[in-house]
Amino acid sequence: MSMDFLAPLVPVIPMLIVTVAACAVLVNEAMRRPNDRLPPFGFGLFALIGLGGAIVASWQLWGGHQVGFGVIVLDNFAVFFNIAICAMGVLTVLVSAGSAERDRLPIGEYYALMLFAVAGMMLMGSTNDLLVIFIALEAMSLAVYVMTGLKRSSLEGAEGAFKYFVLGAFSSAFFVYGIAMIYTVTGSTSLDQLSAVVASQTLNPDLLVIGALVMLIVGFGFKVSAVPFHMWTPDAYQGAPTLVTGFMSTGVKAAAFAAFVRVFLSALEPLGQDYWVPVMAVIAGLTMVLGTVVGVAQTSVKRLLAYSSIAHAGYLLVALVAANSAGKAAILFYVVAYGVTNLGAFGVLAALSTPERPHDEIKDFAGLWHEKPGLSALLTVFLLSLGGFPPTVGFVAKWYVFAAAIQEQYVALAVLGVLTSVISVFFYLRIVVMMYMTDERAPGHRPAVAPMALAGMLIALAVVFYLGILPGRLLEIARESVASIF
Repeated sequence: MSMDFLAPLVPVIPMLIVTVAACAVLVNEAMRRPNDRLPPFGFGLFALIGLGGAIVASWQLWGGHQVGFGVIVLDNFAVFFNIAICAMGVLTVLVSAGSAERDRLPIGEYYALMLFAVAGMMLMGSTNDLLVIFIALEAMSLAVYVMTGLKRSSLEGAEGAFKYFVLGAFSSAFFVYGIAMIYTVTGSTSLDQLSAVVASQTLNPDLLVIGALVMLIVGFGFKVSAVPFHMWTPDAYQGAPTLVTGFMSTGVKAAAFAAFVRVFLSALEPLGQDYWVPVMAVIAGLTMVLGTVVGVAQTSVKRLLAYSSIAHAGYLLVALVAANSAGKAAILFYVVAYGVTNLGAFGVLAALSTPERPHDEIKDFAGLWHEKPGLSALLTVFLLSLGGFPPTVGFVAKWYVFAAAIQEQYVALAVLGVLTSVISVFFYLRIVVMMYMTDERAPGHRPAVAPMALAGMLIALAVVFYLGILPGRLLEIARESVASIF
């Protein structure tokens, strides 16, 4: 009996594994009686098994180009982002050990929502259809909206979730209008069909295509926190539980840029130099400047890292604007570099925080070196990597981005990126100075770090230094991955 009918399922196997793990967490949560004590890291184990299984399944499918149901594409680009997003999920699960229980989060819901969000993120980078990108975007977003307000006793969390939801729905409307315009012109939502139509209209594109271009920029700009679509970011990051902030600052950005590359550097590439590239260049410059300048004025660490996230979105947009082979690979490399570094930093913040003392203000880190020298050292490395200091991966990632921009004659953007990086060092070093060079010590209890959380931070540390010293292999994989969609 032929097994050809199973062929369309192959590209969705990694997503199915994650979804099944999420369902397993939900079923176990539903069957648990109110007074039952959870085993240590109980639901987290389900999440690790699901994410680990998805990584293995994705790696086994490297080198192929399979299409499922006509809209799911599993090429090297999709495999790269599947593995990157699942790896970010694994790090999030590890650093959640101890902190999630201490923050009194509903554990079953927390891990289930995280896994459903990961499945949506994976779908975003694995489809060649705009309508499926929208479905994946909403599947991811709905889970993250709920996660933002998961701490039900927090008014800040409720406010952040509400703003995120309302503005997210607003941006989704723009995205849908863009898809409708494209369907009007092409009669399809397929990226392949869009690419053919755009290539035939390069010299005189349809006004509806230009309108759709604007709408898609708004939709994607919101998800990556690009200026002027960044308004939700500081409030959502500050209000969400620290673990959730770390997850959505990395996973959401990775998934959004995966779809960004598929749509703009593949289907809409012929319109680049004359239409969307100049717009993106301006947005990238504004994003870097606002994220850095406003970040300097912050006293809340989570808001500081929110504006840092905005600035890093600007650096990624510089690579998108460059759009040469180095720039395309730099996007993938930067996503991994930023994801690992930021999750490590948020892991330290989560390990230090308690319900009574969120450890959110810069002054809360006064004298941390005397009590927690290990965590102080870890946080210092992650902050220096975010600032772009060698020999960390943050330095290498920014180097590739700015080098790609200079190769394509975007010297002004590269110079602006370097200047904003230098300014950003100021607000990262404020925390380092507070930890090491302040005689006073912040009052209050600092909890012990769970072994699994420490393991996650040490893994992040190892990756930060490994990719900072030996980045060649990952960059080669990034080049192979991005080449598979052109």
